[in-house]
Amino acid sequence: MVRNRTLVLRIGEVSVRFRERHALSGGAVLAAALATVFLALTIGDGGIQPNSILHALAPDASGSERLVFEWRGARAIAALLFGACLAIGGAIFQTLTRNPLGSPDIIGLGAGSYAGVVVVLMAGGSGLLTMALGAVAGGLGAAALVYVLAFRRGMHGFRFIVVGIALGAMLRALTSWFSVKADLDAALRAAIWDAGTLAGMTWEQLGGASIVAAVLFCSLPFVARVLPQLELGEDAAASLGLRTESAKAMLVLAGVGFTALVTAITGPISFIALAAPQIAKRLTAHGQRAGLILSALVGAALLGAADLAAQHLLAGVSLPVGGVTVVIGGLYLVWLLIREGNRT
Repeated sequence: MVRNRTLVLRIGEVSVRFRERHALSGGAVLAAALATVFLALTIGDGGIQPNSILHALAPDASGSERLVFEWRGARAIAALLFGACLAIGGAIFQTLTRNPLGSPDIIGLGAGSYAGVVVVLMAGGSGLLTMALGAVAGGLGAAALVYVLAFRRGMHGFRFIVVGIALGAMLRALTSWFSVKADLDAALRAAIWDAGTLAGMTWEQLGGASIVAAVLFCSLPFVARVLPQLELGEDAAASLGLRTESAKAMLVLAGVGFTALVTAITGPISFIALAAPQIAKRLTAHGQRAGLILSALVGAALLGAADLAAQHLLAGVSLPVGGVTVVIGGLYLVWLLIREGNRT
């Protein structure tokens, strides 16, 4: 049995503290995430031979090897990046609401992004950039509206979740009305985007997303410092000098940013943000707080595995990864509800 000792890594004058069990769990999950990239490149029709993966990067690689790496490599690495972003967004909102159901897809941010895309299509817009901007604006607008409606002498988690679910239902009703009234082409484009898929991911798109993700990752030191204080309770956090409401507003912006980045490019991919932080928590000793890094690694591994299943689960049929995560997440949600119900 692994003891959960605290280890200290010193590099010059810099020291990093981490728990032994967290490090071992993180290493195992990282290996699983990298394995999904390896499998994505090698299995299936036209896959690269395992001993030729590194050769595919060389200037003298064959055209077929380079083509497979161009299409499969970008998609596999994007799955890891986007899974990590979704998991971080889920960890932020679950801590804010102090509820395992407080993930972005539950509290209406996905529905807001979809509504933003629908508005763009109704206005005659088209193209990836225009739809991405609509998705980001819709997600931010939904988050702002939920925050305002849920704010009553402070933002309380249960009210935030209930308001988010209600707003999400209203937005879904609006988009359903659009699918009936809109012309067939616009409705079809909206439905394809709403399925959530990594198909067609290119290195150019991944590069742009990586730049935005790098900017968002700059907020993680603040997030990692504030979240443990808020977990102690608002009164305890305030006694430590934290301005709780302003800190919560900043956390909402960070959580929306991580979620909107993925949603804008791939469409809504549900349940990764819900499940990853909770799975990460169960990988730690005695249900301790998992931390953002372990949650991100679990999210990367989950989305990488889900995208593999989407491509190869049914022979000759490529499914949208959003459909796979809905099935997996639905089973997880049922288990979580049963487990929480047995506690009461």
